[in-house]
Amino acid sequence: MPDFSRESALIASGRGPVAGVDEVGRGALAGPVVVAAVILDPANIPDGIDDSKKLGPARRERLYAAILRSALATSFVYVAVAEIDALNVRRATLVGMARAIRALCLRPATALVDGRDIPPETPCLTQAIIGGDGLTLSVGAASIIAKVTRDRLMRALDAHAPGYGFARHVGYGTEAHRAALRRLGPSPYHRRSFRLGPTEA
Repeated sequence: MPDFSRESALIASGRGPVAGVDEVGRGALAGPVVVAAVILDPANIPDGIDDSKKLGPARRERLYAAILRSALATSFVYVAVAEIDALNVRRATLVGMARAIRALCLRPATALVDGRDIPPETPCLTQAIIGGDGLTLSVGAASIIAKVTRDRLMRALDAHAPGYGFARHVGYGTEAHRAALRRLGPSPYHRRSFRLGPTEA
């Protein structure tokens, strides 16, 4: 289970507030990447925060609401399909991470970012943590905000692009999604820069 030890050490050394940053949708065939940033209140952290992939939909929704109520600051940004295609998904995601940090209403002194790469032009000290969403509560909280935000968007897009099943697979490369692409061709919400994606959401 993730904990708050990294954040506590940074705060104790004068490098707080600490933001956690994570993305969802990097491996999808359709839809944006969503990046979220969260500064948790050390005195009011909801129970049960974890990597969003380890949580069921109902639990993610409950934690999403609890994080929004209790956090000192939250933000999320959409990285659009056109930007993903223009920059490549890795670079576009890093740009989105920097935007999410800058969008916080409380400026962090440190950002803990899930992954191995440090985004360019962040406004604070930034540390990359591989598997950070399962190690630190702040990054886990960001993963929940990003996941719920993106899933809601993809369910809404299902009505604008019927036949692809966005409400079920939220843009990832399931067999049913690939079959729909072969049958219907790409929608305006599909990425043109790569053809395959992971099957898990």
